[in-house]
Amino acid sequence: MREERRIGLDYLECVTALLQRVRRAHPTAGLYEAADLQWWWRTPRSTDDLAQLFWFDDAGRPEAAAIAIDWKGRTALVPVVMPDAPDELVTRVVDRGLAHIRAAGFEAVDVDTDRADDVMRHVLARHGFTIEGDEIVETWLQADARPGISPLPDDHRLRTRLDTQSRPHHLVGRSGPAVEARLRQTSLYRADLDLLVLDEHDVVVAYGLFWFDPTTATGLVEPMRTEDAHQRRGLARHVLTTGLDLLAEVGATRVKICYEPENRPARDLYLGAGFAPDRHAVVLSRV
Repeated sequence: MREERRIGLDYLECVTALLQRVRRAHPTAGLYEAADLQWWWRTPRSTDDLAQLFWFDDAGRPEAAAIAIDWKGRTALVPVVMPDAPDELVTRVVDRGLAHIRAAGFEAVDVDTDRADDVMRHVLARHGFTIEGDEIVETWLQADARPGISPLPDDHRLRTRLDTQSRPHHLVGRSGPAVEARLRQTSLYRADLDLLVLDEHDVVVAYGLFWFDPTTATGLVEPMRTEDAHQRRGLARHVLTTGLDLLAEVGATRVKICYEPENRPARDLYLGAGFAPDRHAVVLSRV
């Protein structure tokens, strides 16, 4: 394998191809979907201009990557390997990724890791990483087992971004003014799967972004939110069940969504809709 570097949209294209290879090789392996990293592209980051590390096989296909993502003062290392990667390659990717991040001037590093991945945890422990306590639960749902669409209160309306292009994007407040332009630079964003709920005053009170990867027939839900003053009215369940139905219509066979265990409303919503926990990830950190 040869090591090469990619920057900006070239990086995003390569990591998308790699994560699609991972998903085609195994229905649930790995912590990330291609749509995850495309979602992260929504805001400018200092790591946009950092050359990301990739390893390619003799046919020019990406086999592994070590991706650095700037998360407001902390840097995440995202190691990606194929499901059958040997331990030696995992070690090499992590070692090279951490050295690359350090050479770029980033010191505080986090790595999301599957609790059951003993190889990755051993490699990171050797570099001084410890568990910080944060946990993420990954859940999956077969699209043909999705629930029916739940009702929406009469004084609310469900819309897509296609219907609301005359107004600023509903994610501007949390993701910045460039969010729509950045999302539209990605290959998997679809405005018809970008859902929002308007109340009787035409105010956005809930939303959910549903990603469909036609290469892997996989759906991802990221993000979902109901504004605090409008919770417990069934808005999130309506957005979720509608989005799942739309994903099934366009060809998704399974859908992933993640939540933090302490977020009880999210847990109850997703598990109540039929999502089943598949793995637990933890954040390992080194300062």
